[in-house]
Amino acid sequence: MTEQVNLTFDGVAITAVAGQSVGAALTDAGIRSWRSTRRGDRPRGLFCGIGVCFDCLVAVDGRPNQRACLVPVRDGMRLESGGLREVSTRG
Repeated sequence: MTEQVNLTFDGVAITAVAGQSVGAALTDAGIRSWRSTRRGDRPRGLFCGIGVCFDCLVAVDGRPNQRACLVPVRDGMRLESGGLREVSTRG
């Protein structure tokens, strides 16, 4: 039997298979894009799926700019769309 984990995406509960990447879990849940480009506001999600590009950026447990294709799912994980956020360097 396949182990299921529970996580949220923008506050909506979804389930995933243990061992999946965040990108695979979102795609399996029918979510094809989770951020937009800076110019043109074009939707982005998985593109290369192996960590080469940065199209799949998502916030994971409050940490912005995580590549969804490289982060494995964990039970209780909190995902937020937008992904690319300016990181303040001011203290």
